[in-house]
Amino acid sequence: MCATSSTSHVMSRPAVVVGIATTGRPKIVHDTLLQLASLQNGPDAVVLSIADAQDFDATQLPQMPFPLQVLESPKGLCDQRNTILKHVDPDCILLFLDDDFLIADGFIDATRDAFEDDPSIVMTTGSVLADGILGPGMTHADGLAHLAKATRPKGTPTRSETYNGYGCNMAIRMSVVHANGLSFDTSLPRYAWLEDVDFSRMLATYGRVVKDSHMRGVHLGTKTGRSRGVPLGYSQVANPIFLIRKGTMAPKRALRLMFRNILANLAKTLRPEPWVDRPGRVRGNFLALKDLITGRIAPSRILDL
Repeated sequence: MCATSSTSHVMSRPAVVVGIATTGRPKIVHDTLLQLASLQNGPDAVVLSIADAQDFDATQLPQMPFPLQVLESPKGLCDQRNTILKHVDPDCILLFLDDDFLIADGFIDATRDAFEDDPSIVMTTGSVLADGILGPGMTHADGLAHLAKATRPKGTPTRSETYNGYGCNMAIRMSVVHANGLSFDTSLPRYAWLEDVDFSRMLATYGRVVKDSHMRGVHLGTKTGRSRGVPLGYSQVANPIFLIRKGTMAPKRALRLMFRNILANLAKTLRPEPWVDRPGRVRGNFLALKDLITGRIAPSRILDL
């Protein structure tokens, strides 16, 4: 799937296709699509990847100002994103957004500009004006209020090297993905913690990964109920170890992240945040450390927890 974004009869610009993997949050993805449709500078097309027919109801949406394709996929972030990769043409720029990430007007053009200006860029990611993942989460109304207060940046964008794209908003040059047969690693199941780092570092083999100051948005960090902490706690240990062994995450960076999360979980267990299952995360951390010692550790073990 791809379209061409024409600026004149003489020249055309690459299409920017938004890809959203969503599961079990039909109201959230519905409201995010409405926000995308309200932008003056919207995407050329949108591809949704769902795991169940109940994940999205197209009849609840008005006519969209862009083509909308809905694909069914096995459940799991990596599987669902791979389904999108297979359906987006190599001459497109694919912008992966979380189903609760709201982009500011100008984000799409800034994305297109970055890939046109510098052929060495293989991935871009934007600035997060507010991130609800760090707290109890935000509503769409909260996110829209943050965007309304933000002034549109002017002048030349700053594009700085970054280790990885932030999974809630990262754009990729699809020609590189197709030419090299790249995909998200389905060894990281379910929510696939650190899948953005893994994919970014694979892409970084072929070019630059940059953060663009003109690409801005709000991550709602929506909580759809208190999630079980044990699987995430396990992933906080197992996934960095997996990426070290795979060679897509520097050992020092991975171990620092792993132990920072373990210490944070331990420190906050006595007075946990209402939206975080800290005791569960601690239990998951220690189950993974035990598996590391016994040689059983693997990201897929969360399917048994």
